Amino acid sequence: MSKMLTTIKRYIIWKLEYKNQPPVFPFWCDTGGKAEAGAGLRHTVGEDESIVWEVAEDKRIPHYDHLEMSGFLVSAIISYGVNKKGELRLSRHVVFPTLRKIPNETRGSLSHNFCLSISVGLKVNGIKVSAEYPRRIRIKGFLEIASDTNPGLEVVRTLMPTVHCPALIEKVTLINKTGNAMNIEVASPGYVHLTDPKRGVEGAYEVRAGLADDSGRFVTGEENGDHLNLEPGDSKTYYLVFAATKEQQALTVHSTEEERARLALVDEWFGSLKLETPDPVLNTAFNFSKVRGSESIFRTKNGLMHGPGGGSYYAALWTNDQCEYMNPFFPFLGYDAGNEQSINCYSLYMDHMDPEYKKPLVTSIIAEGDDYWNGAGDRGDAAMFAYGAARFCLAYGDRTAAEKLWPGIAWAIEFSLRQKNTEGVIRSDSDELENRFKSGEANLFTSCLLYDALHNASLLAKELGENQDVVRKLSEEAKRLKFAIESYFGGRVEGYETYRYYKGNEVLRAWICVPLTMGIYERKAGTLQALFSPRLWTSNGLSSQAGKETFWDRSTLYALRGVFTAGEPDLALKHLTHMTKQRLLGEHVPYSVEAYPEGNQRHLSAESGLYARIFTEGLFEIRPTGFKTMTCNPHLPSSWNETALRNVKAFQTTFDLEVSRSEYGRRLKVYEKGRLIFDSIADEGEPFSIVFIEPKETE
Repeated sequence: MSKMLTTIKRYIIWKLEYKNQPPVFPFWCDTGGKAEAGAGLRHTVGEDESIVWEVAEDKRIPHYDHLEMSGFLVSAIISYGVNKKGELRLSRHVVFPTLRKIPNETRGSLSHNFCLSISVGLKVNGIKVSAEYPRRIRIKGFLEIASDTNPGLEVVRTLMPTVHCPALIEKVTLINKTGNAMNIEVASPGYVHLTDPKRGVEGAYEVRAGLADDSGRFVTGEENGDHLNLEPGDSKTYYLVFAATKEQQALTVHSTEEERARLALVDEWFGSLKLETPDPVLNTAFNFSKVRGSESIFRTKNGLMHGPGGGSYYAALWTNDQCEYMNPFFPFLGYDAGNEQSINCYSLYMDHMDPEYKKPLVTSIIAEGDDYWNGAGDRGDAAMFAYGAARFCLAYGDRTAAEKLWPGIAWAIEFSLRQKNTEGVIRSDSDELENRFKSGEANLFTSCLLYDALHNASLLAKELGENQDVVRKLSEEAKRLKFAIESYFGGRVEGYETYRYYKGNEVLRAWICVPLTMGIYERKAGTLQALFSPRLWTSNGLSSQAGKETFWDRSTLYALRGVFTAGEPDLALKHLTHMTKQRLLGEHVPYSVEAYPEGNQRHLSAESGLYARIFTEGLFEIRPTGFKTMTCNPHLPSSWNETALRNVKAFQTTFDLEVSRSEYGRRLKVYEKGRLIFDSIADEGEPFSIVFIEPKETE
């Protein structure tokens, strides 16, 4: 009976949360965690750092998957795969974040499902091409599906979001694989859908799909097709465009230019912050995480906003996904749009800070900044803001930006400190899981976030020339909070000397990893034992709560970072490698996911940022200490002799980190803009201190 009630409760929550929303994924696209756990690796790493599924060599069909790709004005969740006959199945769920619906709320973005039938119509020698049989599927910032057809025509579909337009592009290349000329007819789908004007903030919206012309130019309202003879071995490329605008608004998409722009961005993300380890799977997954973490930025009427995605979360901001998870990573990548939106994100939140400290910080800013949501009460949102903003400002290294954001950091810390209970930890109504699991009056996560925020804020205050009393108070508050965390949360849970997630909690929780991530190691041994015990660790990483099937990748990603910084690189590498292979090369690829069973393992963007931070803040343990200073405490696994992180863009400079094993310890070399500025050896666990001083220009 209790299981039935739980199922009914989940269904009611799902209906309330997703009512009036179109289905994001077709009914045939199921990526449940249980199927993934027992499956072998389906993909391989290509020579060009792509991942490849050799469909023709794989007998494990049917198989379906979905992934998300985004541009500044569009996001697309592509569901793809092959049925039991080996035929292509393809559906495109396209979201237009700035075309707002009524009610204009969190999920108020216009979206539309384009199935495979909304595609170019093909006839070869008068015979309709009725099915495509995928031979090879490749992913690297694009989704490329190479298929054979019965008439001997190869069809290569390459799907990509535009960078600057509200459109998804599907590049279709036809190749004659026979020894005879082919007479080919290509028909435009000529698809038009007009939405209900009563449901749009700006009235009706026009959703269209059609072919671009020979130059790759697509203009809404124009229909076309083609008729050609294709000689043996020859090819012809078309561009199919899926777009939306306000009713009767003109839109021109230059498909070839947008393709080049997308390729340039992918190359930029792959080339910046380059990870070099002995494991190509880790290197590739790190590159992919930069793509997904960076692409989900949307141009709104209130500036750039990084959004989680997933078919639901666009043109909006969250204190966890953006302020806490993603923004602190952008300075290391050096992606200009990422840094710009980070400053914009924190600035927009500052507009919601109550000067009387009576109202908590809102959870999310939605609808392009026109509204907000705080339906779960205070989740510790101020602590999330302070943690992320302090780290961002130090790593970004720009005094002007830091001076602009400092009042927000100071407010968030003061608000959080005012939430102290009598035992010295920080109260909140819930946590980032928003009452999906109990979190008590005060939870471990919120207090740990504030502890780190206090530490970094003291460093930032010193850099900004704040009064010494301010610097001293922040440092002292951090010390007091660390003591209170041990006193209040420390305890024996299910036989392990670790942490109670909240007072009275007697079941292990995934978030007991957070103290390790924040540099609190007093209960390191028991916490590590608990994390990797059968009670918490599964084939899909950490269960959110022992005994539950629910998992959220974010907790596993936090944990792996913390295991590295706790000085256990071999243990961290073992579990990181397992998770990475599943996420990059397994059944549901190629990024870290949000959750299961909720959300069908959506590729929410900020989770990829958390994956990348395992390396920058875990493996290399980079900790900014000022605008031009940092410590680096690399944790080299015993099976590795060297590793490197190149083209790092933090602190308003560019540098490389090279770590190698020495008979006297670890050796770290730092090159700033190609010039060796640091070369030192230190024992395991001893951090290196680096100062960046750009060379003076010679006359």
